[in-house]
Amino acid sequence: MTGAMHQWFSRWVGWIRIVAVIGLLCGLTIRYGDPLPISMLRHASFDFYHQSKPRDLTSLPVSILDIDDRSIEEIGQWPWPRSQFADLVDRATAAGAIAIGFDIVFSEPDRLSPGQIAADNTDMPDELATQLTQLPDNDDLLAAAFARSRVIVGQTSVRTLAGNRREKREMALAPHALIGPDPMPYLTQFPDIVQNLPQLEANAAGRGMFSTRPDADGVYRRVPLVMAVQGQLRLGLAAEVLRVATGGAPFAVRTNEAGVEGIVLARQLVPTAQDGTVWPYLTPSSQSRYVAAADLLKDRLPGGRLAGHLVLVGTSAIGLEDFRATPLGVAMAGVEIHAQVLENIMAQTLLVRPNYAIAVELVVTFLLCLLVIIFAPALSARVLIVSSLVLMVSYVGTCWYLFYDKRILLDPSFPVLAMVLTTILISTVNYLREERRRREIRSAFGQYVSPDLVDRLSRDHGQLTLGGESRTLTLLFSDVRGFTAIAEEFRDDPEALTTLMNRFLTILSRAILEQKGTIDKFMGDAVMAFWNAPLDHDDHARAACRAALKMIANVEAFNAKRDAATKRRGMARKGGAARAHRLNVGIGINTGQCVVGNMGSDMRFDYTALGDPVNVASRLEGQSRYYGASIILGQATAREVMEDFAVLELDRITVVGKALPETIFALLGDDTLRQSSAFQAAFDRNAKMLAAYRAQDWDTAEAALPHLRTDFSALALPLDDYLDLYAERIAGLRLAPPGPDWDGVFASTKK
Repeated sequence: MTGAMHQWFSRWVGWIRIVAVIGLLCGLTIRYGDPLPISMLRHASFDFYHQSKPRDLTSLPVSILDIDDRSIEEIGQWPWPRSQFADLVDRATAAGAIAIGFDIVFSEPDRLSPGQIAADNTDMPDELATQLTQLPDNDDLLAAAFARSRVIVGQTSVRTLAGNRREKREMALAPHALIGPDPMPYLTQFPDIVQNLPQLEANAAGRGMFSTRPDADGVYRRVPLVMAVQGQLRLGLAAEVLRVATGGAPFAVRTNEAGVEGIVLARQLVPTAQDGTVWPYLTPSSQSRYVAAADLLKDRLPGGRLAGHLVLVGTSAIGLEDFRATPLGVAMAGVEIHAQVLENIMAQTLLVRPNYAIAVELVVTFLLCLLVIIFAPALSARVLIVSSLVLMVSYVGTCWYLFYDKRILLDPSFPVLAMVLTTILISTVNYLREERRRREIRSAFGQYVSPDLVDRLSRDHGQLTLGGESRTLTLLFSDVRGFTAIAEEFRDDPEALTTLMNRFLTILSRAILEQKGTIDKFMGDAVMAFWNAPLDHDDHARAACRAALKMIANVEAFNAKRDAATKRRGMARKGGAARAHRLNVGIGINTGQCVVGNMGSDMRFDYTALGDPVNVASRLEGQSRYYGASIILGQATAREVMEDFAVLELDRITVVGKALPETIFALLGDDTLRQSSAFQAAFDRNAKMLAAYRAQDWDTAEAALPHLRTDFSALALPLDDYLDLYAERIAGLRLAPPGPDWDGVFASTKK
């Protein structure tokens, strides 16, 4: 892979995105499998919709004949005799009910039938038993009532162990047609059911299943509209009531490749889920649907109350426990759920969970998460959070609109959850990557600046401005004197030379870092450093001077150790070298306005400083070899530090590459030396010598040189080269006077 391709891969693909995409694909696979936690989260979202905006209660011709607690109290304890139900059917029919559906199954003979009572009471007088057996059977009375009306009997599923039930009865087939592929593989399966007594089944106009299955959390959200019972298609109770009420025409099941699309009932297509279930859109329980059975049986029902109505017979009595948990968050009588399904079908208000819903949700999840995966690593945390929130709110808002306006159920939870997890994953990886980069930067930057400075940058990285910024810096350049001769000494052992220079540069660097300096670069045997960047340093000029004096002291200590080691080796070899080649360093320091920051190309850059003060500092370091002073300061630096350090003016020169003159100074020691009387005397004598020199008073200037030599010797200041330089200049100027307009500036031609 080329460098450009690697850079492109790292920026726009990278292992972070690959891991995120793999995680996304795993998440989509899990969603397709629809484990319990995901389905429960989705259902909770649908319940929230339902509770936020339940269906509006409208007047529809659907009523519930309710066997409630009051009716049981008035009519008698449960179960009622079938003759009572026969009376109920006749009265409801007479009241104008179009069809009557039972949310009750009459699977066993009525034990309250006269003949059954006689059979159960063997001690009864024969005459009385004979009279009872001659009375009509209650089940026959109910069957006759069914025949006089349009009654839909209810059937329910049953769970049995093999062999525990008597032989199955033949089940009456429901008339139907198929439109499309076989729906059986998709439907809710009921392998066995509980039917009503044969005479009741035979006289019923229809047979409907009232069995429903709750979701895993026990909430009844869906009702089978069509199902498979013992391998045969059957309608649910509500659908069968509507079919019978509208003429009893066969129903049709429409299917496609995804499963059941809907059923054609009462000349309309009722959309269903792929398994034939529907999502009823519920209203809160309303007493307006209910008619107490006792009111009908006691002739207390207002005229016309059941006229033209589809009637469901069920119970809301607490003791009969026919209550179901609903999406509205409250329990509701099972018969009312069937009644509301019937209302939904008639008003076309069923909630729609299309067969393609899961495909839409998977695609939306993939696209939303893909956007996060693509852009998150390149975005700031704030932009990422805001963008993710906008996308999530937009999707949730779309889902809410589809529910509110179209009654379409689209899962808002999984795409949002997947997006949140993807954002967390990317953000976590970004955070870990930034932490790693910070550690790397901390480690790398720690090679250039002091550990304390690195700690400050870590705590307040805003102080590190990338790019260029203008700052007043104090710059330091150092170089090894006579490096060529040293290198020649190690010509047969370059590794030893490398070791020596690394040790030497280490002691120089340590002095810089101790004074909070930033090491810009190493250039062979030279070092460039600066102060007051990247962090502010109020005392940067003095810090540079302290570092320079420490560097000189460290070099002296380093030479002493090398001399001792060389002497020991010489003694061991008996006559070997007793003194190592000394390492001496020249230092130039200057202060001024510079541009500092990351400089270079977009592929490689360095944190460095640029500007005229940088060039001057470099030139001052070169001048140290000619004046004999190890440390030379520019005038701006000298002005800052001369009250705290022993500083001696050396000359006014123009360095190579500059037209403007620069007054240069020697940094000779700390404040202790500065305050000594001997240094003050030498300082004053040097000032007078320079004044006489610039006034072309050659005699006075020349006469001061021997006295200065004595002063410097007493102070152990190695400035003989400085005095020799002036003695040579004065001799030359005597022979070739510079003229009356001479300003005392020496034009240096050496770097």
